[in-house]
Amino acid sequence: MTRARFLELLEEGPVVFDGAMGTQLYERGGAPNRSFDEMSVSASPLVEAVHRDYLAVGVDVIQTNSYGANRFALQPHGFSDRVVEICAASVATAKAAVAKAAAKGTRGGRAALIAGDVGPSGLLPKDLMRGRTRRQVFEAFREQQQALVAAGVDLLVFETFGFLGELEIAVEAAYGLDVPIVAQARFGHTGTADQTDDGASPEEVVARLVELGVDVVGANCCLGPEALLDVVARMVALQREGRGRPVIMQPNAGAPRVVDGRTLFSSPETYGVVARRAFKLGVACVGGCCGTGPEHLRRVVAAARMVGGGRAQSQALSSTSSTSTASSSSAGLVEVLRAAGEPPVPFAERSRLAGKMARGEFVVSVELSPPVGLDADKTLAKIAALQAGGVDAVNIPDGPRATVRMSNQALARIVVDKFDRIEPILHVCGRDRNLLALQGDLIGAHVSGIRNTVIITGDPPKVGDYPDATAVFDLDSIGILGVAAGLNRGLDPTGKTVGGQTRFVLIAGAEPAAVDVERELARLKEKRDAGAEVVMTQPVFDPATLLGFLDRVRPLGLKVVVGILPLASSKNAEFLHKNVPGMRIPDDVRARMAAAGEGRAAAEGVVIAAEALREIRRIGGGQVAGAYFMPPFGKVELAIDVLARL
Repeated sequence: MTRARFLELLEEGPVVFDGAMGTQLYERGGAPNRSFDEMSVSASPLVEAVHRDYLAVGVDVIQTNSYGANRFALQPHGFSDRVVEICAASVATAKAAVAKAAAKGTRGGRAALIAGDVGPSGLLPKDLMRGRTRRQVFEAFREQQQALVAAGVDLLVFETFGFLGELEIAVEAAYGLDVPIVAQARFGHTGTADQTDDGASPEEVVARLVELGVDVVGANCCLGPEALLDVVARMVALQREGRGRPVIMQPNAGAPRVVDGRTLFSSPETYGVVARRAFKLGVACVGGCCGTGPEHLRRVVAAARMVGGGRAQSQALSSTSSTSTASSSSAGLVEVLRAAGEPPVPFAERSRLAGKMARGEFVVSVELSPPVGLDADKTLAKIAALQAGGVDAVNIPDGPRATVRMSNQALARIVVDKFDRIEPILHVCGRDRNLLALQGDLIGAHVSGIRNTVIITGDPPKVGDYPDATAVFDLDSIGILGVAAGLNRGLDPTGKTVGGQTRFVLIAGAEPAAVDVERELARLKEKRDAGAEVVMTQPVFDPATLLGFLDRVRPLGLKVVVGILPLASSKNAEFLHKNVPGMRIPDDVRARMAAAGEGRAAAEGVVIAAEALREIRRIGGGQVAGAYFMPPFGKVELAIDVLARL
């Protein structure tokens, strides 16, 4: 693979590397004192099985079993003269796994890339920089890398280099091999989380690697996902300033714990959540290091699909019709449908909620999940209470937290039939449905009388009863908005008429406190261009953050409904602040929740939410069209209490 093509791949969306090899081989019976690298020769079926398991969950890049396949690291095992043989076997084993995965068709026709894995020499730092030894180390790395490239790897990955000087030697040894170079340093081994073993900061590592001409920079090993994300965030900042390179992170699976003589790591769920945060921050590649396995990487693949916008969309939307009105991109699709379809029904006429917003009235919606199981009576009682409390709409999410619930479309239909003053807002997400199912559900929702929709990409399944349910993500929110906007003009994505026009109110989501605000605003503009007319935000606790967001989105002409979350407890506040991307709860708010104690925490959360809503209405002017309550644990009475205080 050429460097140019590899960089293009990074531009196309998040790239997922595989996880640990050594700990996987150990868990599958490899003796800890054995050379794992040599197992590519003597136990290749076992190594291939690890590769196949990673490919089965959808990773984009697998790394050869050659981390320690240099003459110095192989010497204690008596294999220092078998470098070329071992490297060639590691590549052949990886190729066999890729070929079998391709033959099964499990990757939609895409073959995974093979990265030649290069680790440190194993020498002590004090010996590395001596003239003669440095030359020998250079030659050892050169021998290993030449063998990997000759065997047919697509790129080289340097990992777990705690000593920056040694990483520089390894990179220099790759000169002239004409493959992409990914270089990763190790941080935190000496107890300081943001320093290498020789005291280099993330900024210094990036500066020196950029000077050496590497294609991707990053960090791996030693630290768990949360701590390593703090390190690579500084590398991403340099990339944004034009002083860096695309960034990769391959953390350990959390801090290791020894139980009954076995080393255990944290759960795959946590790993996937941090991977999502990393991709949204701007990290280009995420993989795994010690303690990670296929289940960890399954979560990373789901996060990549969610953040990357559904890689199937260019294929899914590329079917053509006799009118040649289909497009291979969401933006192109919307432009074609705007030109070919009928003008949409005026916004104010599509629903009662739209009419109120068009007249400048302040609207209120409350989120409420569908019930688990067949009995909707308790949920309907809560909706009745919301209607009595003056709420205009109930937001109904789609399969939250991977738990089997009543279809949100079915509940929305019941609301349409049973209530006269409160309307449903149907969440439509790309997680569970392909392009065909999305269109069918949208048309079915409209026929059922449902008009208000929140269009979202959706979170990957990661918890609940079915965390391993397949995430589809044919389309992201922008693609779904394009399809729904086309239906509002009477056309499906191929340009065919649908026998009328839908009247959907198209609502998008946004995070005012997103880590990468520029990316968030760029995507919001794309959502507006695709058809969004209203934006509902994640909860906002800081008025300054909201003001900045409103200033930036004013030129887009979107109606803004601001998220409000009445906090239930101090623990609830701390969890949201630390674990939910785009959720920043100010120190003073968290301090108030802590000071309230368990007995008064919920009441204090209501007071804080009421204060926030007053401030939002004061500073929002005519731009803020309403409030969107997200009461924790389905406690709609908290939202009602907030409204009563106003």
